[in-house]
Amino acid sequence: MASAAATQNQQPVVSLIPARMDRLPWTRFHWTVVLGLGVSWILDGLEIELVASAGFQKTLHMSAEEVALTGTVYLIGQVVGALVFGRMADRLGRKRFFIITLAIYLIGSGVAGLSFAVWFLYLFRFIAGLGIGGEYTAINSAIDEIIPSHYRGRVDIAINGTYWGGAALGAFGNVFLLNPDVVPVDWGWRIGFFIGPALGLIIIYLRRHIPESPRWQLMHGHADEAEQNVDRIEAEVRAEGHDLKDVPSERAITVTPTKSIPFRQVAAVFLKKYPRRTMVAFVMMVTQSFLYNAIFFTYALVLQNFYGTSPSSTQYFFFPFAIGNLIGPLVLGPLFDTIGRRKMIFGTYALAGIVLAFSAVLFNAGALTATTQTVLWCICFFFASAGASAAYLTVSENFPQELRGQAISYFFAIGQIAGAIAPAIFGALIGDGSSREPLTIGYFFGAGMMVFGGLIALFFAFDSERKSLEDISDPLSKVSAP
Repeated sequence: MASAAATQNQQPVVSLIPARMDRLPWTRFHWTVVLGLGVSWILDGLEIELVASAGFQKTLHMSAEEVALTGTVYLIGQVVGALVFGRMADRLGRKRFFIITLAIYLIGSGVAGLSFAVWFLYLFRFIAGLGIGGEYTAINSAIDEIIPSHYRGRVDIAINGTYWGGAALGAFGNVFLLNPDVVPVDWGWRIGFFIGPALGLIIIYLRRHIPESPRWQLMHGHADEAEQNVDRIEAEVRAEGHDLKDVPSERAITVTPTKSIPFRQVAAVFLKKYPRRTMVAFVMMVTQSFLYNAIFFTYALVLQNFYGTSPSSTQYFFFPFAIGNLIGPLVLGPLFDTIGRRKMIFGTYALAGIVLAFSAVLFNAGALTATTQTVLWCICFFFASAGASAAYLTVSENFPQELRGQAISYFFAIGQIAGAIAPAIFGALIGDGSSREPLTIGYFFGAGMMVFGGLIALFFAFDSERKSLEDISDPLSKVSAP
């Protein structure tokens, strides 16, 4: 594959940049990367919760179907944004797109708060989705290429899990913003749409000081700039009092830089060179997305139809659900770097499925209350959240550097499509709440999917913990040393 990628008639470059990046200790620079880039998932969780609460329904005189379509338009925007910006980030660099995509989101979300008609709201929800979809590809790529290999798993998993911090923030804000006794009905939801852009404006400042991925620069003909960036990072690390040992010359990599990979070769990488990895990524993304969307978008219906909770109290039941999802990746994330990827993915997927199946038995027997149902969901998604975050990590680190952004975008799109089907299926199973058996079957099906996904990872995934990205997958531009 290297000869096909090296079509730009450039001279081979021998470099220690990947090894130098991976041997760095954890420093202030890495915290800046995490804070500056990791906000994307917080913003996405915030946006989903704002749309799910539908405070704009009365102001814009929307039907239930039109409200539901608002979420669909946002998800479609995410898929389009991921596919478009994923390839562009691979061709033109990570940094310019983690600035551009955030700016697109800021415009889309902020202007949506000024909506005066349904079509106007749809348009800018789509634009906000474009930005967040692009964020997923550019940010995941940059984080995995910058964070040292010893910390890559826990950092990536923890950052992906912060989605639920954003959702909890949105729910907390809605308690006040959607209370007509506190904020007028026509203004509360508009203010909610401004929360994300306010956070984003602060983050743009941080991102301006995060360098382009040195790995991307090396593989795309900017070796001198890559060396300068790594030199600056190492200077900052030494200024903090860390002693950096020289990297052995045998850890050098030789590449012939390339500018773009044609679609024919992209398909060949996924289907011919790495079919096993493609299968694992596909199964992991589809199973976790189906489960998440099935439960998340119908939890309010379950509480109201089967436990008699009021719509106004749903936000309070959501908080522990969100916190369980947030804590799981933070607590379990380090184990993906020590116990290992395959074992932890299997464990988190399987335990999530087992807890869900156990809750299905109790649910069908009528042995649960709204509180105990929520507790079991919290336990289930404590594990599922870490596993779902690991799915994104698996996609990002298991494919060549030149295709990392595109790999994320393709599997993200596949996961979103599978996830979009789940709420409709589970909504039909819930019905009017007169029978528990259909939903019980649905819970068993979701549990089985998660256990199946865990087994696929256990037997077919790779042990990529604490390994350099270049050791997991050769860059397409890699050549034999001269």
